[in-house]
Amino acid sequence: MKKYSYMYFMWAVVFILFPLILILAYSFNGNVSMGFENYSFSLDNYKLFFEPLYLKILAISVIVALLSTLICLIIGYPVAYIISRLPEKVRGNLILLFVIPMWMNFLLRTYAWLTLLGNNGLLNKFFAIFGLGPFDLMYNMKAVLLGMVYNFLPFMVLPIYSVLLKIDKKLIDAAKDLGANDNMVFYKVILPLSLPGVITGITMVFIPAISTFVISNLLGGNKFYLIGNLIEQQFTFTGNWGFGSAISIILIIFMLISLFVTEKFNKKSNNKGGGEVLW
Repeated sequence: MKKYSYMYFMWAVVFILFPLILILAYSFNGNVSMGFENYSFSLDNYKLFFEPLYLKILAISVIVALLSTLICLIIGYPVAYIISRLPEKVRGNLILLFVIPMWMNFLLRTYAWLTLLGNNGLLNKFFAIFGLGPFDLMYNMKAVLLGMVYNFLPFMVLPIYSVLLKIDKKLIDAAKDLGANDNMVFYKVILPLSLPGVITGITMVFIPAISTFVISNLLGGNKFYLIGNLIEQQFTFTGNWGFGSAISIILIIFMLISLFVTEKFNKKSNNKGGGEVLW
């Protein structure tokens, strides 16, 4: 057991801790350089980020991530709830439909929407049969949100589904015996007990949504510049690794804060839910 713990510790140091230390070190490099040859400690990269232009990009990224998370929640919770109430064989097949697309490369899944939403895509060809279109379905915020919801929806459905599946049916029966109708059972029993899955789903959708750049590049046509695009640009085009690292550190801090808030909310809901489930 100690051997496996040691191997895990070494893996975490090499592939998690060491890269984070490198990014942190680069973020304080005052020279626009891809190495440490002319390293100069400076806070200029962090000061640069707090200019109005970059703060606006961060604000847009947060809004888009929140919108995609909200849409995933609105769609994902009812879907997870309906599937959890179906017979075991049926719900297993339906959940598999959410899992199978995740086996495909993320980039390929996003590219597939180009053939669907383009001016000569399948959707516009379908509308053309009825004399409609072509509609401008690509390179706008709607397309970016659609791509995010499509790619991240399974991360909302699966945790909610797993929590709903573990709810003790005796609690539901007890609530009905006490005179609760279906709506009261849902709002007083099922919903409070499923909140941990909801919190997990929100976290699993929001974090990749705020840091994505592939979806906004392909479906947004570079018209919508998110924080992930800004980081990618610094490392691949501008070559300013220091500024890119500083943005990455700020984004990591932002994610940690969001995780802390959701964890606090999760603990609060658990403490309340245990005493209020059956009134």
